Amino acid sequence: MTYLIAALTLFISILAFSRPELTGQLKFNAYAIHSHHQYYRFFSHTLVHGGVAHLVFNMLVLLSFGIAVEEYYRTIWGVNGLFYYFVLYWGGALLSSAPSYFKHRSNSGYNAVGASGAISAIVFASILFDPGNKIYIFLIPFGIPAFIFGAAYLIFSAWMARRNVGNIGHDAHFWGAIFGFIFTLLLKPDLIVRFFRLIKAM
Repeated sequence: MTYLIAALTLFISILAFSRPELTGQLKFNAYAIHSHHQYYRFFSHTLVHGGVAHLVFNMLVLLSFGIAVEEYYRTIWGVNGLFYYFVLYWGGALLSSAPSYFKHRSNSGYNAVGASGAISAIVFASILFDPGNKIYIFLIPFGIPAFIFGAAYLIFSAWMARRNVGNIGHDAHFWGAIFGFIFTLLLKPDLIVRFFRLIKAM
């Protein structure tokens, strides 16, 4: 399913690069959702991106973490794991957009694109499964344990969202991450014991 999501996103995003009207139809616009009941935009905005670099980065992160998370889901829940993984990704897209919807539903000029919120859900599900996994960030020559990266990511995203500067949806990153961790934990609550046990064993 990870490969299917990536392929669909690549196809639609590349198509939209040369068709601005397609981006206009799919992008997240809280006013259009609220006033015109275009609820599909909660999900469709993940299929279009702001440029090649934005698209490539998101797809690399999705493939890097999504394949492993999908395998964890299949191993634990069998066939149902695919359905749960589907809900993880698209639920992340929905929940990560909800704060922006309530904040900007009267602002017709607010728009957002990209799969970052949904991908944050995937990344934080992977952190729950493997908190000791080393995450490498550009220019840092050593791997950061996933649970430390996760804590720093949440703090940074919350701080940047409060500052409300730039054109990056930090609130979507934050809430997508929270959803991914909590949703997976709700499916199997004893994962939290394993999570702390793995951290303690490091």
